[in-house]
This record gives sequence, structure tokens and C-alpha cells, in this order.
Amino acid sequence: QVQLVESGGGLVQPGGSLRLSCAASGSIFSISDMGWYRQAPGSQRELVATITSVGTTKYAESVKGRFTISRVNARNTVYLQMNSLKPEDTAVYYCNAAIRQWRYSNDNDYWGQGTQVTVSS
Repeated sequence: QVQLVESGGGLVQPGGSLRLSCAASGSIFSISDMGWYRQAPGSQRELVATITSVGTTKYAESVKGRFTISRVNARNTVYLQMNSLKPEDTAVYYCNAAIRQWRYSNDNDYWGQGTQVTVSS
């Protein structure tokens, strides 16, 4: 079994900051790309940021300069530091990882359970 468990969501005022964490556990051989996605009410799920196994990052234009994605490979953990938060950042945030399990020959895509981020005064 492989699980991704998220934490760090909550209610924050505009201009504030939050840090999301996502830890993978289970029979893991390796983790390739990891990322964060979000889904606001009435909207499609959208990519927020991705990070490769060697630390190459990409960001959605809407969060560039405000959010930072990082990972600690030895801990199978990906983070999303969110600064200068805006009401339009309100969404359920999901982490994602491409994981190869021991004794498997392919990667599979896994998702966290989602964590609510609400930006409101």
C-alpha cells in the first residue's frame, strides 16, 4: 500500500501565509514528480506547482512569486509554502506523486486526501 497524507490547511486572512505538507508512506521504491493541485467550488482541478526528483520546479502563473514548492526526498515529503494569500486561492488542495513501489516495474499516480485552504477576512 501507498498513501499520501496531507496537512497544514486552514483559515487565513488575505496577505497571510500557510505551509502545506504531504508525506508519502508505504512500499516505496522511488518517487518521480510530485505536485500540488487545487479545486475551487465550481471549478476544474488545476495544477498549482510541480517539482521533479532533482528539484526542478514549475508554477501556475497565478501563484508564481507567491508560492514555493519543495521536497525532502529522504522523507518522501513535498511542501507548498503559500505567501501573500488571496481570496481567490481558496480551494481544496491536493498533493500528487508518481510512485514506483518495490517489486513493481511501473510508476503509478497517487493523490492525497485534500486539505481545505480558506482565505478570508
